[in-house]
Amino acid sequence: MIRRYLLYLLRWQLSTPILAPIIAYFKHSPTVMGTAEDWIGSSVANLVGGLIFFWVDRFIFTTDKLGQVWQIHENITCIECGKVTRGYRLVQSKGYDKTAAEPQFRCEDCSIKKADSLRKQGVQID
Repeated sequence: MIRRYLLYLLRWQLSTPILAPIIAYFKHSPTVMGTAEDWIGSSVANLVGGLIFFWVDRFIFTTDKLGQVWQIHENITCIECGKVTRGYRLVQSKGYDKTAAEPQFRCEDCSIKKADSLRKQGVQID
């Protein structure tokens, strides 16, 4: 965990060469690349950002509290009724994970029926 945290902070520092000249430009620094103050400020800002957003990103990408993941595509052929329309696919929800499965899209009506069927099986769908 500490290794990932340090790598994450290093990744944030890699944006310093982009951020420092932008700060220099908006600050009207005497050189295009900015001053030492611009570089130190960029490094500190990236450090603080990394310290905060590591935990935010970790929550976003590892929690199941954010509900389910859906895929929506235009012009699919419904796997149930064969209608060509906008298609819906539930990829992941609490108690349900089809991330590795072959995608099966359904029209809105068939998707509602499938969601009702999954609810009866105990899958949480908002």
